[in-house]
Amino acid sequence: MELPWSESGAGEPLVVLRWFTPEHSAKPATGERPVLNALGKHFRVHAVNRAPGMPEGTTMAGIAEQHAEAIGRRFGGPVDVLGMSSGGSLALQLAADHPEAVRRVVVAGAAYTLTPRTRLAQRRYTEAVAAGRRGAHYLAPLAGSNPLTRAFFTALMWLADPAIRPADPRDMLRFAQAEDSFDLRDRLPEIEVPALVVGGERDLAYTPELFRETADGLPYGKLLIYPGASHLGTFRHKRFAADVVGFLRP
Repeated sequence: MELPWSESGAGEPLVVLRWFTPEHSAKPATGERPVLNALGKHFRVHAVNRAPGMPEGTTMAGIAEQHAEAIGRRFGGPVDVLGMSSGGSLALQLAADHPEAVRRVVVAGAAYTLTPRTRLAQRRYTEAVAAGRRGAHYLAPLAGSNPLTRAFFTALMWLADPAIRPADPRDMLRFAQAEDSFDLRDRLPEIEVPALVVGGERDLAYTPELFRETADGLPYGKLLIYPGASHLGTFRHKRFAADVVGFLRP
């Protein structure tokens, strides 16, 4: 199955596994472009989304296998991989299952498993949208850190839902179901490639403790925590692109 794929920049290849998107399209979202553009000054960036038409029962291992096959066809050997948010989950699965495809890996805004808060929010959102109901407001707990901001984001996301609803929500639902059971804690020692875990101190989708446990469980893991940074703030941090480049080009 062909993966949605876009390329930009120049240099050695860097495969970027994109964050959770309603549509499984090749076109990067507006929020992703600044990161991809900054990395494109140093690498030929290959931004990859999950394949459309996911069958029921799709697993993270199955998705990782698709990506490993695509990397093998394109590059004929291992490449550097950056996974952002849900793409970070996939990057860990890829490195664990297919070490022949990964030379070095950066896991940003992700960990070896989801938190209960993130799992519940993602499940409620994707199930509601797949059933034809408004669901974006279920993501508000991942955006607001106190009752006032959560109430604001709940109202804002409820209003915005029709504009961001995917044409076919089943792909989004099936990826969320695959990530729902994702847990690689016991397999982290198998990932023997150099690895960098990057997280935000105030990430509501994960926790600094989970980032630390992930880095500590990796044989060659390093950890960066950005003080005061939120989930999306991790990728918008002024040091993020430079830190990725510094790790991949020591």
